[in-house]
Amino acid sequence: MTRFVTALFATVVALLPAAAHAQSAREAVDVELVLAADGSGSIDDDELRLQRQGYAEAITSAEVLRTIVTGIHGRIAIAYVEWGGPTSQHTIVDWMIVEDSPSAQRFADALVAAPRAAWGYNSISAAIDYSVHKIETNDIDSIRRVIDVSGDGPNIGGRPVTEARDDAVSRGIVVNALLIDRPGGMSMAMPAPELRLHYERDVTGGPGAFVMVADGTTTFADAVRRKMILEIALLQEPPAASPPD
Repeated sequence: MTRFVTALFATVVALLPAAAHAQSAREAVDVELVLAADGSGSIDDDELRLQRQGYAEAITSAEVLRTIVTGIHGRIAIAYVEWGGPTSQHTIVDWMIVEDSPSAQRFADALVAAPRAAWGYNSISAAIDYSVHKIETNDIDSIRRVIDVSGDGPNIGGRPVTEARDDAVSRGIVVNALLIDRPGGMSMAMPAPELRLHYERDVTGGPGAFVMVADGTTTFADAVRRKMILEIALLQEPPAASPPD
């Protein structure tokens, strides 16, 4: 028995450095942010390109970078996924650490260069589930975990979006939304005020969760930039829109 206890103790002691190394190998950031962008059938190729370019411009903007570096760790982890129907969710850019202009530019370059992948129509619930899995299975520790859903129409396929949202919130993940209100979008099937209510009531959740609208009053890139500043800085109200040039 004594030999068994001694051997067990020696095994535990031997494993401690490996466990400590595994823990120290995890990246520490201020925010884990999944950008879950609409790549469904209502988004044509030109709109998809403009949408990705908007995110690329936002992450490389001076305002967003300044917000990132003033955090506790001065860095965030970001991944970009596009979603369509219930079985079409795709990682376009996997987790990258953004902490300065070169790392932000690497993310932006990878984003605009990647081919289109999503197909089908509007399973926001599947997009949330996919994003939760990406957060839960990475090697990153953070102060705040956020899923940023952008879309131009209501949830159509998959399980009820409220169930997916509630599961995400129960894991300590905040779900925010960027509603794309544009002529010819899926929003034609649901009036804009009802669509915004749907996103506020059924899609978003968690402390400080909010919906921001990108429409004719502001550019998509400006809306994304303002939204990312809010999410990274942990503010409670969206910053004011930039005045026109």
